[in-house]
Amino acid sequence: MNVLMITQSEMPALLPMRECIDVVARVLETVARGEAVLPLRQQVVLPDGSGRLVQMPAFAASPPALGVKVITVFPGNEGTDVDSHQGAVLLFDPADGRLLAVMDASSITAIRTAAASAVATRLLAREDAAELAILGSGVQARTHVEAMLCVRPIRRVRVWSRTPAHARAFAREAEARHGVSVEPVSGARDAVAGADVVCTVTSAREPILRGEWVPPGAHVNAVGSSTRDHRELDAEAVRRSRLYVDRRESALAEAGDFLLARAEGAVDDGHIVGEIGDIIAGGLEGRRSAGEITLFKSVGIAVEDLAAAHHVYESAIAGGGVTVLDLGGSRGREAGPSATAPRLPPVGSG
Repeated sequence: MNVLMITQSEMPALLPMRECIDVVARVLETVARGEAVLPLRQQVVLPDGSGRLVQMPAFAASPPALGVKVITVFPGNEGTDVDSHQGAVLLFDPADGRLLAVMDASSITAIRTAAASAVATRLLAREDAAELAILGSGVQARTHVEAMLCVRPIRRVRVWSRTPAHARAFAREAEARHGVSVEPVSGARDAVAGADVVCTVTSAREPILRGEWVPPGAHVNAVGSSTRDHRELDAEAVRRSRLYVDRRESALAEAGDFLLARAEGAVDDGHIVGEIGDIIAGGLEGRRSAGEITLFKSVGIAVEDLAAAHHVYESAIAGGGVTVLDLGGSRGREAGPSATAPRLPPVGSG
């Protein structure tokens, strides 16, 4: 069995942000149409609470993708040379069950998460949104700046981090990379003041964004928390917002930002307007006025990873020069288009 291997360094060229945004939009619409199988994620939490192993299987009809993402999450790695999220995405052929590819999960997660926020921003933020606030300065902060620039005419970015040196370093890097003004600020409230789009991309357990700070008309992407007992937003921020999610069942089980606000009596289940995919499919209204605050609460769902993996796989075999591992025992090798294509057919061709 020959399996395509995609490393972290190869991923950006095979999964450009603009392309990933369209891929994620397509699969979120697939979910909305009921054409996906998506169990809740399974987790093994280490006894000391320092990390967890997460398994996320799924199937999507369009694009045709079957597989699983398996990652470890170690928040203590933030600020070190080791990613807080590490693991692999295994892509199988839904036609005959063959293992097609093994890919780095860190890079897929970083790109597709920001792409999902971009889909929500494209649907919900004001068309003239130009001021961006980023709360956090890690991997997701970097990809979210890129993603927001793809969908709105962002002219200025303000970034806040609990470690000021990280915010300053992030600002220098992002400004040089994107040619847009990026200003590090000393407080989260300072970052949010006057913002049209706010992205919270931290590992915070307690709120870093308070509802009283959010300007009228802003759109918020809440990304950092995917567990019941962690949140980046306080109850007032959730209550003031028109709330959309990536998937309702997942939000009701995993979205601490919503669940803790509900436990405090600020909202009930009816506060969730619906899923982003429902807007794409035409069955749900988005922003209703310029002054309305909209909120996309993302917990991250496996079909996003697998749709991205499908795109990477198709791009890799079309371009050639990819690494193929023979699970029957031969060594991996560099294969050009002529050698690779017959051994690695398109998904669903079996």
